[in-house]
Amino acid sequence: MKSILLLGAGRSASVLIYYLQEQAALHGWYLTIADSNVDHISSINLPDYVRLLPLQLQEEDLVRAEIEKADLVISMLPAVFHPNVANWCLRLKRNLITASYVAPEIKDLAAEVQEAGLLFVMEAGLDPGIDHMSAMAIIKKIKESGGQLQAFKSYTGGLIAPESDTNPWHYKFTWNPRNVVLAGQGTAKYLEAGQHKYIPYHQLFRRTEELTVHPLGAFDGYANRDSLLYREPYDLPEINTLIRGTLRRKGFCQAWQQLVLLGLTDDSYALQNTAEWTYRQFIQAYLPATPHLGQPWYERLATYLQLPLESEALEKIKWLEFPEEAIGLINATPAQVLEKLLTRKWQLSPQDKDMVVMQHIFEYTLNAEKRKLTSSLVVLGEDSQRTAMAKTVGLPVGIIAKLILQNKLNLRGVIIPTLPAIYDPILAELEQYGVTFVEEESVVTGL
Repeated sequence: MKSILLLGAGRSASVLIYYLQEQAALHGWYLTIADSNVDHISSINLPDYVRLLPLQLQEEDLVRAEIEKADLVISMLPAVFHPNVANWCLRLKRNLITASYVAPEIKDLAAEVQEAGLLFVMEAGLDPGIDHMSAMAIIKKIKESGGQLQAFKSYTGGLIAPESDTNPWHYKFTWNPRNVVLAGQGTAKYLEAGQHKYIPYHQLFRRTEELTVHPLGAFDGYANRDSLLYREPYDLPEINTLIRGTLRRKGFCQAWQQLVLLGLTDDSYALQNTAEWTYRQFIQAYLPATPHLGQPWYERLATYLQLPLESEALEKIKWLEFPEEAIGLINATPAQVLEKLLTRKWQLSPQDKDMVVMQHIFEYTLNAEKRKLTSSLVVLGEDSQRTAMAKTVGLPVGIIAKLILQNKLNLRGVIIPTLPAIYDPILAELEQYGVTFVEEESVVTGL
């Protein structure tokens, strides 16, 4: 009996767990679900081929023993833990799948993984993951038709479904809040019109591109991480424009930029006595003193940031309230204080549904014509467990697991899913679950 070890059973793993259970029943596999907290799963009536295991990564002997029992390891843990898991899998000669970016420490293991005859599939979730697969399928199609690609842009957002959009930010947390608060920190790098472009963090949310996704309307996209890293994996050495980014509803980025400018997303230092502060004292600590006693905090903020009092950005920040209640965090960073406030203000209600939106934009020439192809994906969550985020992160991971256990992937080394042997069967199966792209193509004239 083949055995799967799933490390991590958080919010984004729910649909993956359902999928692995179904496949285990069909193929006679055994599934172990290990996490520091499995209480939210223990109430479910699980079949006897599924085992729950409370497990702390600090219990290294136990972790290694569980990896050794498994034929395949899936890590849905926070990305910081993946290098340790990868090293254990290498030493114990077990294949590995994760949904996170390839960490440098794992990339350094590539030759050893290849030599050991193992397969580590990284970036196998949504973004990164489905974005790679869907983009590569179209790039392959364009190249095979004789087209010459000039530009490729790809944007993804984990958002809130229109029916659950009930606040002026048009946003609620559908995945790790900390990752949202710290998103974009560093310098974004991409290629545009043949030139290398760099956007430092303090300017990132000012430099957005408007996109339209039917039938949802307009969104803003901002550059994400280092897009240049994907020129080689996507086999686009001559591309003039290459941008990978994140989607938000219109107005979000402009308001978030103000929080960045204030310094509220800084995670590099600890504040003193934050357990005794209120949120109002927190925001006021970042505003200049004013001689006008009793002036509302948001008016002081507007003056400081040179925002009109009637601006949408100010209205969004004002909606956060920064109430006169204790923060209750000891020596927290500014980002941690903001995260705690937003976790309450942007909390999903039990009846809320989330939404994943992805759009690829390709510009290419074919038969002396300039063409534009737009490929869009919209996935709505079903309920609090089968969320759009859990579906789009978990299903491709689960399908890859099935392909490996069925010996249908004759690949070795540390890879991401940019090869037809991986993305063709995954994209085909994802369509059965409603994860389907809509393509629109046109001839560009007047240029």
